Amino acid sequence: MLICSVSQLVAQTSDPVKVGVLNDQSGIYADLAGPGSVIAARLAVEDAGGSVLGRNIEVVVADHQGKPDIGASIARRWYDVDGVTAIFDVPVSSIALAVQEIARQKNRIAAFSSASASDIIGKSCSPTTFQWTFNTLSAARSTASAVFEEGAKSWYFVAADYAFGRAMVRDATTVINEKGGRVIGTAWHALGTSDFASYLLQAQSSGAQVVAMVSGGSDFINVLKQSNEFGLAAGGQKIVSMQTFISDIHSIGLPIAQNLTLTAAFYWDLDDETRAWSKRFGALSGGRMPTMAQAGVYSAVRHYLKGVAKAGTSEDGAAVAAAMREIPVEDMMTHGARIRDDGWVMRNLYLFRVKTPGESKAPWDYYKLLSRIDADRAAPPRLPDCRAGG
Repeated sequence: MLICSVSQLVAQTSDPVKVGVLNDQSGIYADLAGPGSVIAARLAVEDAGGSVLGRNIEVVVADHQGKPDIGASIARRWYDVDGVTAIFDVPVSSIALAVQEIARQKNRIAAFSSASASDIIGKSCSPTTFQWTFNTLSAARSTASAVFEEGAKSWYFVAADYAFGRAMVRDATTVINEKGGRVIGTAWHALGTSDFASYLLQAQSSGAQVVAMVSGGSDFINVLKQSNEFGLAAGGQKIVSMQTFISDIHSIGLPIAQNLTLTAAFYWDLDDETRAWSKRFGALSGGRMPTMAQAGVYSAVRHYLKGVAKAGTSEDGAAVAAAMREIPVEDMMTHGARIRDDGWVMRNLYLFRVKTPGESKAPWDYYKLLSRIDADRAAPPRLPDCRAGG
């Protein structure tokens, strides 16, 4: 019996540490996350030396196809059968919330870089999950405050009708009301909408000073292009995006996207360190620069592996999560940030304006930095301690 137990222990400890990248590999979120997030995760493994606790590190990948039931099924199989101890990325907040509940039940780690609904660290918070890059409330506070400073008080939303869109409109409305502004209305669209004519006509006829787009991936690209065709900005309305990725700007093009105000947690051309890492990423991605979601995957995987090393285990999610909170987050994206009990990474955000075609000097030279928003100002309000179950 003793010999058998020792053999089993040797086999277990020689198994690889598996990290899973769960996202949309070919649909509307493929550009902002997709294969690029896999590249980012593999760069993190490379920078960790390829092993932790004497075990090789393996990156596994799956496509949730934008469907919560598929995403939840993959997460459950990964945790229960395939030996995955941590899941990363997970665009589409409804899928992330489903994965979060499974991670809670299984005592496993999940770190969301693409999912942005503030409920992840709010009413659904879990001691073993993290919102790594941004969320709807941090984006709403940062972007709405900047627009208000320019004198725009009345708002109309064109928003995706699922967890992310609902959370963003709710959180932005709270900020707008607190500042004495008003929301005139919201037009809700389905995920994967191609024709935004009726929604944009409603926004145009509302007379709102600001038309805020609350969509992601190809939905955002389509609605912004069509807003230009309908002449919303030419008619005097300010077009604001509540969540924008550099991949969106690349697809839309500067002639249409120019002067858009946005908040981001990362920009490849921010400093020497971001440029050096992005050059490595670009060499593996056909020259594409990383989005903030993809940079966030690198940061989260790298920090998770540090947490595993400190905790001395990958199997006990609670122990790894505690270790991750003890270590400051330090990488090309994040400097000395602590992780709150609710799973929010206390990071700086940055307010950017999209450059005009004349200002851009090279491919992917798209953003002009307006200001840095310090972590304490950018952070969403802290809710109860999630180490005790939220």
